[in-house]
Amino acid sequence: MNKNKALHLLLIVAVLSILSSCKTQQQRVTFTDIAHPKREFRGAWLSTAWQTRYRTMTVSQLKTYFIKTLDELHAEGINAVIFQARPYADAFYKSELEPWSAFLTGTQGVAPEGGFDPLAFLVEECHKRNMELHAWLNPYRVSASENDIFAKSHIYHKHPERFLKYGGKIYFDPGIPANRKFICDVVKDIVMRYEVDAIHMDDYFYPYPIAGEGFPDNNSFNTYAKQQGFSQNQLTDWRRNNVNLLIQEIKHTLMTSKPWVRFGISPFGIYRNKKSTTDGSGSDTNGLQNYDDLYADVKLWVKNGWIDYNMPQVYWEIGHKAADYKTLIKWWAFNNYDQHLYIGQDVKRTMDANTQPSGDNQLNEKMVLSRSFTTVHGNCFWPAYELLDNYKGIATQLKNNYHKYPALIPAYKHMHNKSPKKVNKVEESYTATSHTLSWKSNSDKYDPETAQYYVVYRFAKGEKENLDNPQYIVAITRDSSLVLPYEGGKKEYKYVVTAVDAFHNESKGKSKKIKL
Repeated sequence: MNKNKALHLLLIVAVLSILSSCKTQQQRVTFTDIAHPKREFRGAWLSTAWQTRYRTMTVSQLKTYFIKTLDELHAEGINAVIFQARPYADAFYKSELEPWSAFLTGTQGVAPEGGFDPLAFLVEECHKRNMELHAWLNPYRVSASENDIFAKSHIYHKHPERFLKYGGKIYFDPGIPANRKFICDVVKDIVMRYEVDAIHMDDYFYPYPIAGEGFPDNNSFNTYAKQQGFSQNQLTDWRRNNVNLLIQEIKHTLMTSKPWVRFGISPFGIYRNKKSTTDGSGSDTNGLQNYDDLYADVKLWVKNGWIDYNMPQVYWEIGHKAADYKTLIKWWAFNNYDQHLYIGQDVKRTMDANTQPSGDNQLNEKMVLSRSFTTVHGNCFWPAYELLDNYKGIATQLKNNYHKYPALIPAYKHMHNKSPKKVNKVEESYTATSHTLSWKSNSDKYDPETAQYYVVYRFAKGEKENLDNPQYIVAITRDSSLVLPYEGGKKEYKYVVTAVDAFHNESKGKSKKIKL
């Protein structure tokens, strides 16, 4: 046994020992669950804000770049791409509400040549690979500086009274109801015209506080707070309520537009520090807080079902003095009300950390820890570009180890808890050049409760059928057929095909014995 494998096993034993002592017995897992989970969210953030690469490319180059990006991420086991479609009240898609992004073409409001639509292209290409596309929006952020030049069509020119300047940047005023409606209109516009799988927002709600500079929302506070039931000494409660209302209204917009499209938040990694809470319910950390500093009451959103997944950015190292990774992942695991929880991982900080006895980075320990809680359902890597660059070998590690086998995204049973109908008519056919397995189903692209993709498993003759083990998955596809390999015509296998709906509920299998 090599040193890394031995350390891996020792770490698993240690983690399981810790978990077995916890009061919540459902936290216990098996080695198989940790090593190769069949269900796991494996995401990557593909950012566009502050990126100069896109505006230097022709449309042909953009398409080539996106295809290569998705091919590489798919090969590394990524099953969901978080694409920043709206970085600064602008668009990486065709919109009548907001101008084309300057990060795309170099000048805000200038369209790509030939009407190219990056979001439409990425949705289609992701789905070809059976990867999800989550449209990532920044709700309040409008500019990187006061000197940014807005397109003539920008809403800032029409309603300047609805914006604020803070720290040399421009923001929507979160306290104005018309701004919430506008943001919801943007969300509805996206989901009604694009087949995105989710709407995603990160940690930028009220802006990060600047020492010595108060957020200038006195006018909206004086206008709206009293009629909403808040007194003059409840400014912070009013601000939190503004964000709560936005989250509620976005979820309502999705439910009344496309109720199968999910809503996810990736908040800053600390909800509250223990010292800030009277009951000691916060984490044993000492850093900026969602609740107190960004006015983002993430726990409330999860508890009330206003969001469908929570993806806190636990970007720090194991052993960090102010925000220890172990402390935070455990806190979130026990404070997410058994809803979908994914952990945001910082690639560079993880791979640069060198605090292990072996001298290795912290990827192994972080992956084991994230899989050691049944209330944690996956990871998302920041940024995707460092996966593409294989920073310090992370892509190789994911491909050959942690993502060695494919994984289905955890089922969103709180949205729909019924499996689709089984496939039928599983048949094999031959042509002069191929041997194909095909099947039929009741699939309807516009009915999310029907089959949207399929999982194909293969078992050797005499091998026990086990659909819980991802090692037997040979394909996850949106096609209703699969070209089979040729192995001499003497080996017998059993192929099993299942159907999966848009909520990732999986049907029972339909099998076919085949000689290859």
